[in-house]
Amino acid sequence: MTVDNWEKIFETSFQHRAEIVREYLEQQSISGVVINKQDSSYHFGKYELYVPLKDAIIAKTIVENEISFE
Repeated sequence: MTVDNWEKIFETSFQHRAEIVREYLEQQSISGVVINKQDSSYHFGKYELYVPLKDAIIAKTIVENEISFE
């Protein structure tokens, strides 16, 4: 995976939330990859979800309008 072809569309402190969003996008035929950016010693940091550039706009729209954790 090269960074040039992927865009970060979501980040969270909770791994399960990143995986829920990734799975939801997969159901919409958008592939995604969750990258663990947490520090393993101190357990702080983020989980980032990346999708291919060609799908980034629609993926962001789906996340903003269809997914809520409140």
